[in-house]
Amino acid sequence: MRLRYLIPVLGFVVLFIGLAVGLTLKPREIPSALIGKPVPVFDLAPVKGRSIGLSTADLKLGTPVLVNVFASWCVPCRQEHPLFMELARTTDFKIYGLNQRDEPDDAARWLDAFGDPYGRTGADISGRTSIDWGVYGVPETFVVDGNGCIQYKHISVLTREILEAEILPRLRGEKHVPCEG
Repeated sequence: MRLRYLIPVLGFVVLFIGLAVGLTLKPREIPSALIGKPVPVFDLAPVKGRSIGLSTADLKLGTPVLVNVFASWCVPCRQEHPLFMELARTTDFKIYGLNQRDEPDDAARWLDAFGDPYGRTGADISGRTSIDWGVYGVPETFVVDGNGCIQYKHISVLTREILEAEILPRLRGEKHVPCEG
């Protein structure tokens, strides 16, 4: 008879422990299977009105780069865009854009209106390249070392705090993940 009362109590304890562990997790920190791996093979035409697209070869030129996945329809992209404009003016680091699933005219208008911080911008109209990069949604930002190895992935709006704590140290080579492959 006592066992009948003990089973619900044990079930409650297990549920409580599971919920308590869940509260300690950081939902914005979704691990990427591509960290420490070469960038996927891709070759994108430029965004309408731009003359230089983006490809795998552009990420293997010896210097680290920041790759920002954005879209004109993305409200959070507008929030982080001034930080990219500032970076383009104040640092020597290259910033490349990967425009995800956007209408060509909309992407061009967006960059013309808000400024274009990107040295290269690839138009991923189908979204296939973004899928290969493991993009969950926009905005997402990647640090790629000079050998084309993905060093870091940030999901959501890039803030100054994340930039200084995670992005810049990786661009400077202070935090480095060995590349597999």
